[in-house]
This record gives sequence, C-alpha cells and structure tokens, in this order.
Amino acid sequence: MAKIEVSQVAEILKKHKLDPSILREIVEEMNEITAPAADEDLKPPAPKKQFVVLLSDMDGKLPKKDLTGWVVQIPENASPFSTTDRIFKGAYDFNASKKGRLLPVKSVGEALESASAKYFKESELWIKTKMPVAVVVTDNVLPKDEFKVEKVDKRRRDDE
Repeated sequence: MAKIEVSQVAEILKKHKLDPSILREIVEEMNEITAPAADEDLKPPAPKKQFVVLLSDMDGKLPKKDLTGWVVQIPENASPFSTTDRIFKGAYDFNASKKGRLLPVKSVGEALESASAKYFKESELWIKTKMPVAVVVTDNVLPKDEFKVEKVDKRRRDDE
C-alpha cells in the first residue's frame, strides 16, 4: 500500500473545491489516525549497567602469572560479587535446555563462550567478551623520570 502525507491529501481535496469545514474535519481525523499512540513510543528506560572483569586465576597467584578474564556487565545497583552467581544461573538454564542437554557446559569459560545471551538475560548479565582476554597487572604508579621521545615527521621520507 502506498503511503501519502496528510498535507498532500489536503492539497488534493482543496483542488476539488471541497467545503473548508468538511476538509478540516477530514484532515483532523487523518492526523488523529496517523499520530502514533503515546503508549507505543514509550519504551522502558534501559537499565544502567556497570562493567565487571571476571578474572581467571587458576593457581591463585594473581600478580605472578599471566591472567585471562572475561568482561561482563551487571546492573549498576547490583554487587559485583553476585557476578559468579549470575553466571552459574545462566549456565544451569543453558544445561536445562535442549542444546544444553546435548552439549552441557562444565566450566565458567564454556558457559560464557557457548551459551547464548538469552540464558543470561533473566539473571541480568550481559556478556561483552565471549573469548577470554589478557589482563595486564600494573602497580598504578607513573615513573618519575620522563621518557625521551623522538619526534618523527611522517611527512618527510628518508629515501629522498
């Protein structure tokens, strides 16, 4: 079905010398019909979220080993310590599904990598990285001495 603007319909009706009162009623009725309902346009606001990095520390020696982890989001007002419980709930829901019964997940990494977002949505967990990412440890101190930085003019070529 072709769509036409209400103003174009009003112009067409004016050309055919329709009574102005009838024309106004028709245009008002068309505007009411085409106006979106107030309830339809209002979506509930998106919940505010906070980022949480879930670290994988297999040996329990945090600063001495290479670490990997996953980035997830939880609601802003939720405790970061509830993240693992949210992952467990999503993994249990996945394992209870048809696909999960065929290929159940057995670790947190498998759950984050294999299970789809719908299993974690109910527990308000949003996975940002399915594959583990490297975590870099820092002492959070800037060095006192300045590094000498050579300025390189990239417009100049060495071969000239």
